[in-house]
Amino acid sequence: MRVVIKVGTSLIAPGGQIDANLLRAMVDQLDLSRNEYLIVTSGAIAAGMSGLGLGKRPSDVPGMQACAAVGQSKLMHTYERLFFGKKVVAQLLLSSDDFTSPVRYRNLQNALAELLSLGVVPIVNENDSVSVRELVGAFGDNDELSSLLATAVKADWLLLLTDVDGFYLPNGRKKPRLVRVVRKLTPALEAQCNGKSKLGRGGMISKLRAAKLASEAGVHVAIVNGRHPQGITLGMERKIGTYFPPQRGRV
Repeated sequence: MRVVIKVGTSLIAPGGQIDANLLRAMVDQLDLSRNEYLIVTSGAIAAGMSGLGLGKRPSDVPGMQACAAVGQSKLMHTYERLFFGKKVVAQLLLSSDDFTSPVRYRNLQNALAELLSLGVVPIVNENDSVSVRELVGAFGDNDELSSLLATAVKADWLLLLTDVDGFYLPNGRKKPRLVRVVRKLTPALEAQCNGKSKLGRGGMISKLRAAKLASEAGVHVAIVNGRHPQGITLGMERKIGTYFPPQRGRV
């Protein structure tokens, strides 16, 4: 089985510091002997903030570029340590052009296919240090990027790991209700979303749209709390989180 896992900034680098313990717990859940995994990682800018001694996220593009360049190095060092002795990891920094240009898209698919055939775990992120369009939110904190990647590699599953238990709907005066299954994303459901994280650029609306995009391509999708000790396992068993069934079979 081929699985794409997207890890948000709020999990990877809360407060600007990489949470290696959380990432280690995530890697420990992976069944590396049976499944192929691709990890879409956010958090480069947040991680770079601590490396540069910054107390808050820069508002200017050059500042964000500098943070991304420093933070990406820290991220890859962390992933290499976590997978040491288990799997070789590879870094891929992508921009929206890699998915809109037919030639670049085909080259991307070929590179990913070769890496997966060699048993490598691709670690994918936006190319924030040079591609300015991504810094202003082209991929929504990598949510859209993860759905495009899942489509490109014909993944079986896309897991969107975040810091909440899934997609909630208002429930009158009662506590918001966790939606366990979304069979069709409607404008009315999208309208229930608001808010973004302080360090990331996503929010639930970008996760819903990413889930819609991937499920329409035949991918099973789940929004799951990445802090759950068995979030990946139980998410794929549809026991926790919000599940989006494939809208059609594979082409």
